[in-house]
Amino acid sequence: MKALKRGIVLIALVSMVFALAGCQSAAKEEGNSEPVSMTISAAASLKDAMTEIQDLYAKEEPDVTLAITFGSSGSLAEQIQQGADVDVFLSASTKYMNNLKDAELLSNDTIKELLGNDVVLIVPKDSTATITDFAQVVDPSIKKVAIGEPSTVPAGQYAVDVFNHYNVMDQITDKLVYGKDVKEVLTWVETGNVDAGVVYSTDAKVSDSVKTIAVASDESHKAIIYPTAVIKTSKNSEPAQAFIDFLSTDAAKDVFVKYGFKTL
Repeated sequence: MKALKRGIVLIALVSMVFALAGCQSAAKEEGNSEPVSMTISAAASLKDAMTEIQDLYAKEEPDVTLAITFGSSGSLAEQIQQGADVDVFLSASTKYMNNLKDAELLSNDTIKELLGNDVVLIVPKDSTATITDFAQVVDPSIKKVAIGEPSTVPAGQYAVDVFNHYNVMDQITDKLVYGKDVKEVLTWVETGNVDAGVVYSTDAKVSDSVKTIAVASDESHKAIIYPTAVIKTSKNSEPAQAFIDFLSTDAAKDVFVKYGFKTL
């Protein structure tokens, strides 16, 4: 009798195991996935928009956690070249994306041109400066002009392009101070530590402490393109591609446009 009871219990336990396995299998078939953590390296100018998109994506894909590192595109690309564990790179310039491509560090079929932007000249909100364009930064009333470090910050490279276009670069060399990224340049202008600065229109748009006095013409600088791609060493290549695809959806585009980006 006891043996019979033990047999019944054993059969019940085996049935439960198979039932549980069946549920797990069904869950997988229904699309449930294992939790994924991805690292995204993104240009500093994308911080406001990407922070909102991060929250949006958490609702869209609750099993995917995004850890986003912001910085100058050049510095982020250098970190990737040195072996940083990154899944997706979003650059504010094609230059650094091409550098990684040339180093064979990208999954080339994932490279996508995502966004555009404008370069603007800004001054503190309470500034009494009377300048109205980039060429006028030579005015004696402008003592310090902040731009991103041109060797690593795309916005700084574009700023140099613009000042050269207006033939004033040689005249303002002593006035220039260099930020580690475009957000630092914005902060210096907001706090009045400099008289003027060159940032993206998207940076100026999110600040109540600066005013835009000039927008650089397209012909005054190289085309501003934000490309993105999956890093070849990513252990999450499929989820990484899915995230890049999401960045081109209407929901993501609405966020980018809200912050002043041009979608491509």
